[in-house]
Amino acid sequence: MKKIMIIDDELDILDVLERFLSKQQEYEISTYSNPIDAINDAKNRKYDLILSDIMMPQVSGIDILKELKKLNGNTKIILMTAYSTSQKKETAEQLKVDAYIEKPFQDLKSVQNTISSLI
Repeated sequence: MKKIMIIDDELDILDVLERFLSKQQEYEISTYSNPIDAINDAKNRKYDLILSDIMMPQVSGIDILKELKKLNGNTKIILMTAYSTSQKKETAEQLKVDAYIEKPFQDLKSVQNTISSLI
């Protein structure tokens, strides 16, 4: 079973993604609304994929990406944002993010397809 971590300060997003992906019964899902807790967990557990929001109050998704890449360079990372800019996309590409998803999602099936293509 593949392990996925979802990090987002919006509890509704965490809930929707967790419920949808859990139905697939292919994934073990861990969710975090606090990115500091997520980073601490990633120090102790190996994840196949991490899905993280970019804009969060405590730590940005870009900073999370940098930290998680140091911990395990093999973990696939998808960044999500409702406030997409070319600068954010460029920074994500420079950091070798595996996928970039804009919120609101067009549909959850496209999110699942992105995840499936990576793991």
